[in-house]
Amino acid sequence: MGRHRESVDTQVLQRIESQGPGWVFTPHDFADLGSRTAVATALKRHKAAGTIRQLGRGLYDVPRVHRVLGTLWPDIDTISQALARKDGLRLQPTGVYAANLLGLSEQVPAKVVILTDGATRTVKAGPTQITLKRTTPRNMAAAGRLSGLLIQALRSLGAGNVTAGHIAQLRKRLPAAQRAEVLKDIHAAPVWMHAHLREVARQ
Repeated sequence: MGRHRESVDTQVLQRIESQGPGWVFTPHDFADLGSRTAVATALKRHKAAGTIRQLGRGLYDVPRVHRVLGTLWPDIDTISQALARKDGLRLQPTGVYAANLLGLSEQVPAKVVILTDGATRTVKAGPTQITLKRTTPRNMAAAGRLSGLLIQALRSLGAGNVTAGHIAQLRKRLPAAQRAEVLKDIHAAPVWMHAHLREVARQ
């Protein structure tokens, strides 16, 4: 039994090291290496050694260290992807966070709402609070694609606040091939967005 635990501990460490600083993970990411108890014991040991940091219940990361700023918190996308892997979820960033990802807002919110097809729950990871909010199939229709992010970003700006400057910025920032794909999901967007999405997709 001792040798088995040693083996799991070593394999867990090897996986952590292969991913490198900034990786966010849950025990689920090691489920193929051993029993739940063996993985939990290994993570506890590596946490005590300072190799990994516990962000919240069942959520860890490999800390990134900046030479001036010190130890950094992981980014929102990395945290949410770890949660998605654990529960097999689809995620759709929304609100100011979606706008920030596309460069339409400089705000990096401390409280983020991400739409999901899973259960609603809130996760705290350091200074960041992420709420996974269950939503309708329509809102998840374009999840994981550029069109879904665009729809939510434009929605956060509001129907009367989308400017020619916003559209120009999107056209400059996004590759033409990706922009062309947006029209495939135009049916998932409110009618008021259609003209904006067509302009973004224009070649």
